[in-house]
Amino acid sequence: MPCPPQAPTGGPRRAAGPRVAGFRTVAGGPAEPRPSGPPRERPAPQRSARRRRRPRAGARDVLLLVSLPVLAALALPAAFAGGGTRRWFGGRGEGQRAEAQAAKDAAAAAFYELDTAQRDLRISIETITAVDDSPAARRVVADFEELGRRIDEASGRYITAVDSHDLDRDELEASAAARARTDLTAAKDELGRVKIELDRFERGLGPLLGKAETQLARLAPAVERARQSLLAASNALDAARASGLGADDLAARLAALGPELTRLNQGAGRHGVPETLERAEQVSREAAAVRAEAERLPERAAEIDRRLVSLRTRAQALTTRAGQVEPVLSELRRRFSAACWQDLQHVPEVAEESVRQAEAKLKEARAAREAQRWPDATALLATVRALLNDTDEAVSAAGDRLRRLNAVQKDPQAEIERTRFAVRDAQRLAMSGRSTPDPRHARPLDDSVARLDRAVATLEGRHPDYWHFLTETEAVRQTAAQVVALIREERGGV
Repeated sequence: MPCPPQAPTGGPRRAAGPRVAGFRTVAGGPAEPRPSGPPRERPAPQRSARRRRRPRAGARDVLLLVSLPVLAALALPAAFAGGGTRRWFGGRGEGQRAEAQAAKDAAAAAFYELDTAQRDLRISIETITAVDDSPAARRVVADFEELGRRIDEASGRYITAVDSHDLDRDELEASAAARARTDLTAAKDELGRVKIELDRFERGLGPLLGKAETQLARLAPAVERARQSLLAASNALDAARASGLGADDLAARLAALGPELTRLNQGAGRHGVPETLERAEQVSREAAAVRAEAERLPERAAEIDRRLVSLRTRAQALTTRAGQVEPVLSELRRRFSAACWQDLQHVPEVAEESVRQAEAKLKEARAAREAQRWPDATALLATVRALLNDTDEAVSAAGDRLRRLNAVQKDPQAEIERTRFAVRDAQRLAMSGRSTPDPRHARPLDDSVARLDRAVATLEGRHPDYWHFLTETEAVRQTAAQVVALIREERGGV
């Protein structure tokens, strides 16, 4: 505010004369006339005026310093809130940005987890399809493809949400950050739901996957066993040939396995796991058989040599025994009726023919042995054995017939008691624990008793048929034995 006028210093001033140019206004009084002419120099009043202006300038400086903090306080919120600039010290917008970024990180983690699980599951599906082609396996593949479409949809939603919101730009508004958080959270939740479906689907693959992994675990060892079997068979064949044995048939069998080894080397990716496993097992079996025969070949050759010698010796012995059949037949004709020896009268001729055929087959077997045709030699020796067995039985039958007829002629009662004892023993077993026998057991035994009585009746007369009597008693004992076996079977082996 203006300062009041002060009295001039330096003593009283003389009254000025009238001025023509104008008047000077004096505060508190009438206007005075201003003197004309140049003004008189008055230094004292000028110094007084400067002293009056200094206090006013100082007051303005003080007022400016006091008002600066207030203006700054009013200007700072406006600077942070408006104009598109980011706040320096945080606020609601930065909180929304942080929440959106957290939602983005969570969605990225869910996406990565789902993608990893899908890749792992795809390996399991490929394992199953490589081994199993059943309807269940094909159904699993179709379900996985459908689940893959669900995964693609959820992943697409996540990628769209990430591309639609740039959380790093400076001009991000709070509302945009909130929308980003909502979209990313929804994408994360969808990824989580699909992950749950994926886990449930994976748990259902347990049986099929276990079976497939078991077969895959068998694949490499099976192929390696096949290779080792082929190598061992080849080595055994080389050793047999080194001992002087040809083994051409074994070499041909081993060569036939070469294409199978080629297919094994081509791998299961080309031929399939089940087929490769089956082929490997087949190669192993056949190679093992070739190896066993090759290793046994020297022993087999020695065995054939022993059998040749043994069968030749037996054929010579049968030739000697066949010459003794004629005297036995002569005694049978002399002492017993024709029914007792008539079926034996051709034994000498049959024995001689059988021995002759056996000797011819022995020669063929010897030639096959020299040519190392082992299967042929073995088959011929089997034929020789069968011929000699038949001859031995025919030659032995004549002597055995004479012995039995002599025994029954001397004491027929012993044969009768032996047969009756067998029938009575069967009858006691049939009545054990029962008041009446089972008709299935009683009827054959009753018929056997009647049959024995008829056989005994044939012994009466001048020339009884002892051979018919012996065959009848033998048949009765066989019937009794059959009834006993039936009863024990029905009673649980008692």
